[in-house]
Order: sequence, then structure tokens, then C-alpha cells
Amino acid sequence: MNEEWPILWSFRRCPYAMRARLALKSAGMTVVLREILLRDKPDAFLAASKSATVPVLELRDGRVIEESLDIMFWALQEASDPAGWLSGWSSRKQETQAFLDELDGEFKTDLDRYKYASRYSADAQSALELANTHRAGGCNFLNRIDMRLSKKPFLNGYSAGLEDYAALPFVRQFRIADMKWFDKQSWPFLQKWLQTFLHSQVFKDVMYKYKPWVPGATPIIF
Repeated sequence: MNEEWPILWSFRRCPYAMRARLALKSAGMTVVLREILLRDKPDAFLAASKSATVPVLELRDGRVIEESLDIMFWALQEASDPAGWLSGWSSRKQETQAFLDELDGEFKTDLDRYKYASRYSADAQSALELANTHRAGGCNFLNRIDMRLSKKPFLNGYSAGLEDYAALPFVRQFRIADMKWFDKQSWPFLQKWLQTFLHSQVFKDVMYKYKPWVPGATPIIF
């Protein structure tokens, strides 16, 4: 790889890629961003990624990081965590790991089967039943987030950190599935937490819409 900076393969709306971009932005790490379309993956991306999923970070030394949380940890640790995102991880590692495991495991399963129920169902009625079941499952997780946020403004404590930015893109997706319903739910602390993120400059920065990468394109410095 001849790039001056690492290459980040990304897809704008993917929550995994979103949280990787958030961490890179917080860490002040410069990368060359290559936006792709998941329905038309470039050969160069497929050559770099065994999993063929975003995000993928190609480092200058030839290493490839394919998991979003690994990219977050790499960026924050490489930059000595300038915004203190890892403070919660450092003080309560076991609890933070359990939260991340549930977020990427059970909650992500509930999210997918709620938002995309028709993909997992044979007919409209079974899709509705599946969506309701998994919406209820996701709500259990969100109820606990709201309870945590009632005690401190962020999951990380008094400032946003790893847990917050790992979770926010997925909570955003859960809301997108039915925004009118979501906004009526009695989650005052979670609602404020999410809206603060959605109206932040960092969210606008990482959600800027770039053209899909093609060979020979002018590098996008992110």
C-alpha cells in the first residue's frame, strides 16, 4: 500500500462503519476514506477484506483491521485517547465488555429482526409478529440504557465515551425503524442522549455524503 495514510473502507449508513469514523475523528487520526456501495463492492476492497464487510482499515504497515470495535480501540489507543473515551473502559472493563457484547449480540439481533422482519419471514403476518417480538426485546435493552442515563448523562459517565459512541449508531437505527413510535416512548434520558448526538457537529461530520470510490479517484482525506 502506497498511501501516505491508512485507508478506511466505509459505507456511510452502516452503523459499524459510523462508529469507526466517530472514533477516528475523536482520535484525530487522518485516513483516506473510500466510500463503497455494498451492492457493488470494488475488487480492491474485496482483496483487502476477508469478510467483505465494512468498515475495513488498511494500515500503512500492511495490517488490516476488519472489526469496528477493533478500529475504535486502535484509533483511540494510537492517539492516546485525547477525548477520554476509554476512561469508562479503564475503570470498569468487565461491565463495559458485557455491555458491548450485548449491544453487538442480542440487541443487534433484535434490531435486525425488528427493522427487517420481512427478510426473516414467509408472509406479512409472521413478519409483523416477528417485528413486535424483537421490538420488545430491543426495548428491554433501551430501558436499561435510559435507567443508566438517569444517573449520569452518558454511558461513559460525565462525558461521552466508548460505550456511547459504540451504541449511538445502533440506537439511531432502532429509532429509524419507526420514528413516530420511538419518539413517543417514555425514555426521557435516552431520548435526550440520542437527540444531542443527532444534532452534534461530529455527527454531521461523519455523515457527510461522499461519492463512491473508483480506481484513480482523488483521495478523500478524512
